[in-house]
Amino acid sequence: MCGIVGYIGKKQASPILIDGLKKLEYRGYDSSGVAIINGRKAQCQKQVGKVINLSKLLEKKKIPGQIGIAHTRWATHGKPTATNAHPHFDCKREIFVVHNGIIENYQELKKELEQKGHKFVSETDTEVIAHLVEENYHQNIKTPEHRNKKTEKLEMAVREALKKVIGAYGLAIVSTREPDKIVVARHGSPLLIGVAKNEYLVASDAAAVLASTKKVIYLDDGEMAVISKNKIKITNMRDKTIKKKISTITWSGEQISKAGYKHFMLKEIHEADSVIVNSTRGRILAKEGKVKLGGLEQVAHKLQKINKIIIVGCGTARNAGLVGEYMLEEFARIPVEVEYASEFRYRAPVIDKNTAVLAISQSGETADTLAAVREAKKQGALTLGIVNAVGSTIARETEAGVYNHIGPEIAVASTKAYFSQITILALLTVFLGNQKELSKKKAKDILVSIVNLPILIKKVFEEEKSIKKIAEKYKKYQNFLYLGRRYNYPTAEEGALKLKEISYLHAEGYPTGEMKHGPIAMINSSFPSLIIAPRDSVYEKNLSGIEEIKARSGKIIALATSGDKKITKLANEVIYLPKSSELLSPILASIVLHLFAYYIGVGRGHDVDKPRNLAKSVTVE
Repeated sequence: MCGIVGYIGKKQASPILIDGLKKLEYRGYDSSGVAIINGRKAQCQKQVGKVINLSKLLEKKKIPGQIGIAHTRWATHGKPTATNAHPHFDCKREIFVVHNGIIENYQELKKELEQKGHKFVSETDTEVIAHLVEENYHQNIKTPEHRNKKTEKLEMAVREALKKVIGAYGLAIVSTREPDKIVVARHGSPLLIGVAKNEYLVASDAAAVLASTKKVIYLDDGEMAVISKNKIKITNMRDKTIKKKISTITWSGEQISKAGYKHFMLKEIHEADSVIVNSTRGRILAKEGKVKLGGLEQVAHKLQKINKIIIVGCGTARNAGLVGEYMLEEFARIPVEVEYASEFRYRAPVIDKNTAVLAISQSGETADTLAAVREAKKQGALTLGIVNAVGSTIARETEAGVYNHIGPEIAVASTKAYFSQITILALLTVFLGNQKELSKKKAKDILVSIVNLPILIKKVFEEEKSIKKIAEKYKKYQNFLYLGRRYNYPTAEEGALKLKEISYLHAEGYPTGEMKHGPIAMINSSFPSLIIAPRDSVYEKNLSGIEEIKARSGKIIALATSGDKKITKLANEVIYLPKSSELLSPILASIVLHLFAYYIGVGRGHDVDKPRNLAKSVTVE
């Protein structure tokens, strides 16, 4: 949640900051602001709403300066107002702060600072940091390590301030007192430094720096950096210098453009076939019935000993994990549990050295999932990751893992990452199955099915006009029930989640067999059901569920295998899927359900790329 951008160099900061904010708007979009330093003067401007509002303001004001910080906000503490927008500042408006994360003890700190005469103007937790830095900056710091360091007062004040802070933060701080530097710090919220010729950028996401550089330094928790026009100094909180490597971003700025699509969400759904190709490139040895996952080779000997896998994730990532549970148990014969990452630490999970905890996260920064990884490591489990963002915290903190390699996902509602996560879980199933009881023939069948998947995906898009027409017909309904069995029970949950995220309509995902244990009470002519019923091992069971809904005058939208005439006599609407292997049918069905949610959302007039109250990367609990 929220986006940070900073710039220091020889160019005017304002247009670079605004461009960075636009690239990060998917991380927060209820307000935005900038603080630009020009000599001993600073100008701070904020606007409610989307970044375009701030952009138009700055076009009129033309604020000069070659150093600045900026922020696009997703509200946590305090309503979306200009006063609550970042940057926040101290009493004298000399110190300016942008912050991602949550300061858990801000109320105690605020009370303490108010007693010392500090005046607060916002409802936020972040403002406390500006006043803490101010308090430390102006008092006489007498400890030996601070003597005779007059030119380093800002970073010392930040370091002292952060010793009092409890919570998560990614911070960028500038001051008119020392107008030649940006001080940044990280604990629990992502932050990186873009390295270009004669200039540096700061960002919470690599997308913000791509226009200037592909060279980045990822900060780890407990690290600070002081950035000037000529150098970067990175230290820990004890002021010990740390050497960091420079990484190279592998995707391009063009990949975050809409490429002619009306919305990023639609573009990313339509990337499904290339997602499968990119997720599997160089990893499938179909003739041998084997998989090459380089990120797991270093722990292959440990994986042979595991007797349980726990998959942790949030939202769509967890739904992918549910599909993986079916795959891994059926073909790799390993017991699997799928947990909400947000609850994992609070249920005393039974873990030992023969347990693998697999974290799934598109951003690699999801706070709850990261906390689950750290808890698993503490208990001695082998930690693995399926992550899209190279260099992200989860990618670095897990012992091994697999990258999605699908390029950036910009729309807040995850689509293409979901297709990739399921695909990689299928590869993992074969990888582990090769170590267990999976036959070579079955492994080859699975891998050939994955290779052929992009062809089937293109056939799904032939149904798009029909999907759009059905969405238009049903867009005024307020409640939906999504049903599926076996591999497509998680698909029902995912379809319902997407509809909630994009259209703000009520939807529930259930196993078809559970319908009679409660949800059936809600069925009537104004409560339509979407049922995923391809011709698979549970086809007849799904038909029984359709009959029960029909008997209660419920409207039925069925996802069925091409050529299924039987289901057309039962359902009000039918969307056809090409025949596929059962374990990969969730990808095809999910494309349909994502399109259905997209067209209902658009039909109801919503900005589907930026649904209300949601942010792309949730970096606080």
